[in-house]
Amino acid sequence: MQFSENWLRTMADPKMTSDELAHMLTMAGLEVEETEAVAPPFSHVVVGHVLEVVKHPDADRLNVCQVDVGTGTILNIVCGAPNVRANMKVVCAMAGAVLPPGADGKPFEIKVGKLRGVESQGMLCSARELKLSEDHAGLMDLPADAPVGQNFRDYFELNDLKFTIKLTPNKADCLSVLGVAREVSALTGCPLKQPEIHPVAVTIQDKLPVKISAPDLCGRFAGRIIKGLDARANTP
Repeated sequence: MQFSENWLRTMADPKMTSDELAHMLTMAGLEVEETEAVAPPFSHVVVGHVLEVVKHPDADRLNVCQVDVGTGTILNIVCGAPNVRANMKVVCAMAGAVLPPGADGKPFEIKVGKLRGVESQGMLCSARELKLSEDHAGLMDLPADAPVGQNFRDYFELNDLKFTIKLTPNKADCLSVLGVAREVSALTGCPLKQPEIHPVAVTIQDKLPVKISAPDLCGRFAGRIIKGLDARANTP
């Protein structure tokens, strides 16, 4: 069972450190096998807004981008990502940023430099370059309402720990974040904040016929027919 500490604390937030929380859960029978940062350390990485994209004068596969990072100065950044476009919200590592280590094991520092004769004042990042995933097909494409200039770690809620707990068969009630939060609330006395659940109203009367062959083993069966799903829509 894995869960985000920040998510847990939205439901039960005891006045204790992450280490104290892990120790308490272990002593209560929810053995914490590991705590791990959800993202490696990096700095000076913010939300940027690509204002303009033009072809590099001396390189077919490079573009020269004008990027607003909320400082009042528009940055000139050379980028080779295939999906870069004007009016895109991106992850921008400014000059002085230190990104996670590469293949050589050394941190990667972003500096002002020239790429094929054009000055580049930063770097637009893919998820792989930040060690957030193995996806390197292109830049991270942020939502249109992402606030320009905000620290990307804060925007993406990356200052968090992932807890991995080992559950015994009798603790199936803790196979959810709410279940663990209920346990934490019982152990510490801190308030339990139940998540708000808004039922979706029934708008169609279609029914799916169901045959229960073993009523002694299946006391209840529930389901819902849903229509009009867009399989191509992005997950919110």
